[in-house]
Amino acid sequence: MIDCMHDPTEISIRLFSPADQAAARALILAGLQEHWGTLDPTLNPDLDDIARHYVHGVFLTAWRAGALVGTGALIPEAPGVSRIVRMSVDRECRRAGIGRRILNRLIDHARAQGDRCIVLETTATWQDAISFYLRCGFHITGRGDGEIHFARDL
Repeated sequence: MIDCMHDPTEISIRLFSPADQAAARALILAGLQEHWGTLDPTLNPDLDDIARHYVHGVFLTAWRAGALVGTGALIPEAPGVSRIVRMSVDRECRRAGIGRRILNRLIDHARAQGDRCIVLETTATWQDAISFYLRCGFHITGRGDGEIHFARDL
């Protein structure tokens, strides 16, 4: 069991490297399975080769004591707009500020590359995620097909 509540300052955030592939895929899929109760890994082909799929974006990993505890990615959406995807934090490490730290680093990256807006979406039934993004300054821009769409001006 990972103890992220003890000292969250021991979390390091870095860019994804190919050596992180298996751990990142497992962490994200575990979070999806936890939420949905079942999982079809074939619905997530981007996780089969993260380095290749996110080559035009940035994919961050969060680590504590040698264990991967969080991920988040930023991909180009349109000129001046990027999309947040693959935000995931290990179940034992939620509510320790890791998701916010990853999100803030992605926002900093978006600003540095000249973006004026960040967008994202999450499932309409994923209340923890919805609350998280609202607390982090995003606003709801739309709802449809079981999804809630968010944006945040930079």
